[in-house]
Amino acid sequence: MAGHGEEMSPFVMRYGHFVDSRQAVIDEVTAVFMPEKRSYTGLAQAEIFCHGGRQVVTLILQEVLASGARAAEPGEFTRLAFMSGRIDLARAEAVAEIVAANTEHSYSAARDHLLGTYTQHISDIRGKLIGLIAEIEASVDFPEEDISPDEKNTLLESAQQLTAEIDRLMETYRGGKIVNEGYKIAIAGRPNAGKSSLFNQLLKQERALVTPTPGTTRDYLSEWIDLEGFAVNIIDTAGLRKAGGTIEKAGQTSAKKIIADCDLVIWMIDLTQRKWREQLYGDIKMLGHNNIISAQNKIDLVDDVADLKAGSGLPEMVATSCLTGRGIKGLKKVIVQRINEKMPDLTSGVMVTSARHRQKLAAARKALKSARQKIKLDESPELTAFDLRQAASALDEITGKVYNEDILKEIFSRFCIGK
Repeated sequence: MAGHGEEMSPFVMRYGHFVDSRQAVIDEVTAVFMPEKRSYTGLAQAEIFCHGGRQVVTLILQEVLASGARAAEPGEFTRLAFMSGRIDLARAEAVAEIVAANTEHSYSAARDHLLGTYTQHISDIRGKLIGLIAEIEASVDFPEEDISPDEKNTLLESAQQLTAEIDRLMETYRGGKIVNEGYKIAIAGRPNAGKSSLFNQLLKQERALVTPTPGTTRDYLSEWIDLEGFAVNIIDTAGLRKAGGTIEKAGQTSAKKIIADCDLVIWMIDLTQRKWREQLYGDIKMLGHNNIISAQNKIDLVDDVADLKAGSGLPEMVATSCLTGRGIKGLKKVIVQRINEKMPDLTSGVMVTSARHRQKLAAARKALKSARQKIKLDESPELTAFDLRQAASALDEITGKVYNEDILKEIFSRFCIGK
């Protein structure tokens, strides 16, 4: 940049021209210098702001790389921020979550993690754990003083309280997984029940082919929608029936696998079929899923609306017409209710959204349980303290106080270039 011999004050935006090695002007730019410990990475760095055309960006990058710089690897800037101590590992992971967030709830959870609310909660649990270790190790330092029954009960109660705190945190993963990975819904049913029509209604577009011919859908279709702040993956599956050719049966096999893996199944019923009640009991039993909504379709073709009840022991039913759109709003309301049944308090800022974190919490809980058992049996305090240190180490792996290169490589490889 022209004027490069001048000393640049930190955090002052400077205007100038970016010139190449032959002193030819590439673009008008602004640049800012950030000193060590006060930048995103925690290292001294500079940022150049140029016009956004592809060619001008390419030319500037070529000059920067020719000067000795290299292209950043995925997540390298955030990894440097972690390595320099500016953020912990949980907050570093939150950067990737906030970039990937595409709904209100996924963004809110990622933002709270990035701001450190979640890390603080983990640190509070760890602090209590360290206090318990100190109490146990005191008996190691003074072996002539046996632990009294009252002290033993206090230690057991403290260990139980910590276990309960970890349990409550682990329980949030049911909802955290939905927030982070989305909620999967399979639309299933017999051929020509209206599955593809419902798929189109939920998407509010003609995405799936709809014909009166049974067995049209032979492979699944999958799309994402935002439903009241939740990312919901809607999957239109092939119709399930005994008849059909080789290709259709392959689609049915695929449908069964998708249904088994989904969080919710919407089972479509064709109300124009006289035996839909008798069929429904067998169909639901065949599904073997524990979260089903029955969508009674083609209500516009049924005369006696009051006679739609199918009997006890069956899933919740919602009357719909995929042709007119009647009942679709009510169906969406029921879906959101089902999602909310698994959600923790979204305003607390404390939610486990990472499978890795849940795994470490489970390891901490297991070590705590082992320590509590040793306290009960009056086993050696050294062994109890070892278990408690294992629990603390598992928590430290969440925040990055303890880590290895394989963990970092796996985490940061999921980041985009530039983060």
